[in-house]
Amino acid sequence: MVEEEAKSLPMELSEKGGVENNGFVQNEAFDDKETDTSSQEEMPKTCIVDVDPASTEELVLKPYAGMPKEVLLKFSSQARYRVTREILFWLIITAAIALVCATIAIIALSPKCLDWWQASPIYQIYPRSFKDSNMDGNGDLKGIQEKLDHITYLNIKTIWITSFYKSPLKDLGYGAEDFYDIDPMFGSMSDFENLIAAIHDRGLKVIMDLIPNHTSDKHRWFQLSRNRTGKYTDYYIWQDCALAAGLVTPPNNWVSVFGNSSWQFDDVRKQCYFHQFGKEQPDLNFRNPAVQQEIHDIIKFWLSKGIDGFSFSAVKFLLEATHLRDEPQVNKSQNPESITAYSQLYHDYTTTQVGMHDIIRSFRQIMNQFSSEPGRYRFMGSDGDEDIEATMMYYGTTFIQEADFPFNFNLINMKNLSGNSIFEAVNLWMKNMPAGKWPNWAVGSPNAARISSRIGKEYVNVINMLLLTLPGTPVTYYGEEIGMENTASENVSEGRMNSDPVVVTFPEKSPMQWDGKVNAGFTEGNSSWLPVNSDYQRVNVEIQMTWSNSTLNLYRELTLLRTNELPIHRGWMCYIWNDSNVFVYVRELDGLDRVFMMVLNFGQESTIDLKAVVPSLPSEAIIKLSTNFSNAGKAVNTKLIKTEMGEGLVLEYKTAKPVHTMEAFQGNCFVAEKACYSSAFNLLYMNC
Repeated sequence: MVEEEAKSLPMELSEKGGVENNGFVQNEAFDDKETDTSSQEEMPKTCIVDVDPASTEELVLKPYAGMPKEVLLKFSSQARYRVTREILFWLIITAAIALVCATIAIIALSPKCLDWWQASPIYQIYPRSFKDSNMDGNGDLKGIQEKLDHITYLNIKTIWITSFYKSPLKDLGYGAEDFYDIDPMFGSMSDFENLIAAIHDRGLKVIMDLIPNHTSDKHRWFQLSRNRTGKYTDYYIWQDCALAAGLVTPPNNWVSVFGNSSWQFDDVRKQCYFHQFGKEQPDLNFRNPAVQQEIHDIIKFWLSKGIDGFSFSAVKFLLEATHLRDEPQVNKSQNPESITAYSQLYHDYTTTQVGMHDIIRSFRQIMNQFSSEPGRYRFMGSDGDEDIEATMMYYGTTFIQEADFPFNFNLINMKNLSGNSIFEAVNLWMKNMPAGKWPNWAVGSPNAARISSRIGKEYVNVINMLLLTLPGTPVTYYGEEIGMENTASENVSEGRMNSDPVVVTFPEKSPMQWDGKVNAGFTEGNSSWLPVNSDYQRVNVEIQMTWSNSTLNLYRELTLLRTNELPIHRGWMCYIWNDSNVFVYVRELDGLDRVFMMVLNFGQESTIDLKAVVPSLPSEAIIKLSTNFSNAGKAVNTKLIKTEMGEGLVLEYKTAKPVHTMEAFQGNCFVAEKACYSSAFNLLYMNC
């Protein structure tokens, strides 16, 4: 029946006339094995169906599941979504190019990031008075490590540790007996290495002192030099001098900083050696290249130990004139035989000689060799000179770098305190500082009376407010953050306990006052090398942390403000007003409409109309910070700003016309690392 119906179909699917789909043909070997032959005989050998040839052609041109490669290739060569693909391709290319260009533009236009020595205040520690860890009454390196949390609490990132080299401790230990070792009073080299590791673990930096000008007379170099041993013969400055009846006639009239002749007769060498400071600190001969190399090696040694920078002191004394002429007298009518004080001569031949800056530059070159590693720039500071122009030379030139900055002690050296004197001290530095250089400020040091004792307790907070809101790097001497005072003057041995004493007074070096316990928490021993100030029970870190209106908490708020607010961190400073009582200035940043105005009282109660001085000021400003914490958040009338004696205000207001753009204030505005703010992209850029 089936065969008859099949015969009636007009077309037979066969090898000649059918359509073969090889994609569905079973493997012949498989068919032979799996198919029953008896059942094959019963199946029809041909199947004839009526197929339209046009339909067959259409079937071949359409893709279908299981297509062989030959059919698939026909369809892969046909374009699909060509325009869409080309649009997406060129969009991706354009976006990539735009991203690269934007990155290059941002890098090119971005201002230089502030380095670590610019971004944070520097906290100066006199190690003998900071914290005693072994109950011997002397502060030490382990004691500093124990108190690192205090540094981080203050939002400070840089520590400056004064001299701790092995020394007989004459002149505060700056006459080193061995530049490569730690004085046992302060600990061991292992203690130092542990301290460096702990400092760096907290993300802090550390700089240390180095006075290259002289050594102790106990130094090995001096002992070899006085015996004329090999290359050490000329490591110091030796001259013949007459000795008659026990009296020495020096080569000239040069006087030491501490008074009397700067020449000392040596019984071993039978010559006089030169000393700019104490007779126990003979000056090195820096005209000897071997001496310069020795100092270079010392710098390399400590940098390899991991310190982040040096403060080089007494560098103006490095060279002396070789002609040995008498220095000119200040009072020409004075009897030359009566000259004994340093101030009685002009020191034309013993300070800032030609070639001195070349030596300092060589120090900088050594520092730079250790600054190539990213994030490990090595800071170099130096002391300056009494003359402001001579001090500015320590910055170096546009092409030759010296110190990152010479330390600025203008605010310490003021003869009297007033709004005008503060303005003059600040302006003197800013108007003389070379373009593009970075300023710094200090209000205390190991060699100056503390703020409270120098100018009065009522001005401690306003001085700290000045220090932390001026442009540049502030330097805080330990204890100034809590308002420590000098101790009552008292004769104390400068040397080691139970050694031959040198009677001096150190009122500004009294032990740090940590708490109200015995010895102010400085030591658990029976006594300290200097007496603790009698006010330690009310002036200490522990108790001030609990007082909202304390000097410590104001200091901390000011460091936070400096860190978080761009105008104070790196913006313009413009003087607005100064008189006998107040000093007023603003901190602004291009592109940012928020301005901070500091109104600082260094005299008596005062009321000023700042609206009359700067007509574009808004009628009201908000107190961001005050030396009296209860005033924070209040609004003040800019026509009537009242301050009490020693009061300081940080005012905040918004304006579309910053002071530094006003022609009337062009000579009163300064910026060190200029930057502009883009509110659209929330980033800083340079060209504005």
